[in-house]
Amino acid sequence: MSAVAAPVPAGGQLTGLATLLKLALRRDRVMLPVWVLVLGVTMSSGAGTVDELYGTAAERAKVAASMAGSGSLRALYGSVFDTSVGGLVAWRLGGFVALMAGAMSLIIVVRHTREEEETGRQEMLSAGTLGRRAPLAAALLTALIANTALALLACAGLASSTQDATGSLALGLGIGATGMFFAGVAAVTAQLSESARLAKGLAVAVLGASFVLRAAGDAATTDSSSVLNWLSPLGWTANIRPYADERALPLILLLASAALLAWAAQTLAARRDVGMSFLPARPGPATGRLTSAYALALRLQRGTVVAWAAGFLACGLLFGGMTSGVTDLVGGNAKTAEIFQRMGGSRALDEAFLAAMVGMLGMVAALYAVGSVLRLHAEETSGRAEPVLAGAVGRLRWAAGHLVIAFGGSVLVLLCGGLGLALGYGKSFGPVLGACLVQVPAVWTLAGLAVLLHGVLPTLTPAAWGLTGLCLAVGWIGPVIGAPDALLRISPFGHLPKVPGAEMAWTPVLVLTGVAAALVAAGLAGLRRRDVA
Repeated sequence: MSAVAAPVPAGGQLTGLATLLKLALRRDRVMLPVWVLVLGVTMSSGAGTVDELYGTAAERAKVAASMAGSGSLRALYGSVFDTSVGGLVAWRLGGFVALMAGAMSLIIVVRHTREEEETGRQEMLSAGTLGRRAPLAAALLTALIANTALALLACAGLASSTQDATGSLALGLGIGATGMFFAGVAAVTAQLSESARLAKGLAVAVLGASFVLRAAGDAATTDSSSVLNWLSPLGWTANIRPYADERALPLILLLASAALLAWAAQTLAARRDVGMSFLPARPGPATGRLTSAYALALRLQRGTVVAWAAGFLACGLLFGGMTSGVTDLVGGNAKTAEIFQRMGGSRALDEAFLAAMVGMLGMVAALYAVGSVLRLHAEETSGRAEPVLAGAVGRLRWAAGHLVIAFGGSVLVLLCGGLGLALGYGKSFGPVLGACLVQVPAVWTLAGLAVLLHGVLPTLTPAAWGLTGLCLAVGWIGPVIGAPDALLRISPFGHLPKVPGAEMAWTPVLVLTGVAAALVAAGLAGLRRRDVA
């Protein structure tokens, strides 16, 4: 870490802010609208879905009572503060969209701060007339624009659907303020860490800890009044209580904390040189020797694998504990039962719910697999792959080391999720673990697509995230809105048998496995023939 800052340009420490902001918005001209529209439309359509599922006040009161009596369901979704349509939308979707707004914001801020420094672009820009505070300010303003657009879209859509402007405004502001809080967290972690990957990891850890604290608090109480809720920013979001007795204090806490974090990040940024950090990377090598490309890949990704496996085990325990009570939750609501049965492929509600949760774990595991494959892209574009390949390591051996972790690690995390489901449910260990393994070919297909893009079209490699996100959106939202089967089959998960509720079908499993193998082979062939970086 350098103790001496560069001279401040004559125009001030925010010189060049407008230009950097314009550049950031141009670079994110596709990503930001997709994030905002998907999350905003999810909130806006939620009112129609709730009104269709629970059309009467008695039905809404019944589902609210079911939530209040289940600690595991409160941990997952939060507490219900009002039984109106808007109140159930805030309960069912408010916390999820706020969580996603936080994820969107931290990605934006790290992308336009630490990632720019890590690739060397920030150093090139700073050689001109550019204020020291301008890059971070531009990143935070980009996040502010995205969160403001999301808040306005959610507010307008909900106000037109629920006819309650006050509750809609409270929910929209809460989502936007939550996003800005985690933008501030990411701004601080970008100053502390030396790599974009670690900066994102630290910010995601804060996001995950906030969810765990909120979940623990809601599991312990029925009104989010636990101390644990007040230790979590997501707990503050819930305690705004839209459509009920709206509270201003949690919203003020979120906005004030976001401003404080932004100020702290700017203070830290002014005390270091471009490319440096307050938590420098450890010098290597660590204990032991790295004797192969696989050993290097394992050293680089082992922490990620362990974290995902532990997270899947915890989620499996939570979902498994909910399975036995799903019949009581659904009650006599035929439309809700139909959604579960469509997602799970079984007429028995507990089996349908279990199969639906297995499918959700499979889709989330695809995020791990794609992210692990894209570590190849990060190693190459950052220049770290070049010295490895300059030695006696071929491209295929180097790539294979990371791909073993990506494809093998996805199997491990799914097995951990299945183990958690079976333990939480208390039975069906074999069928549940087998059902999780059935998800592997679809996960591998999306990972294989990422390999193909990296090997053949490296400039389009980040598009793998968009394609994976599209498959997840189709798999999660499609059954709820009654999408046709042709649309659901856009995702590889739409072709898999919905076990353990339905009968096993080997043909789609084998076909998807073959497709994944072909994609990987084509991607590696492209990598072998093209130039590095």
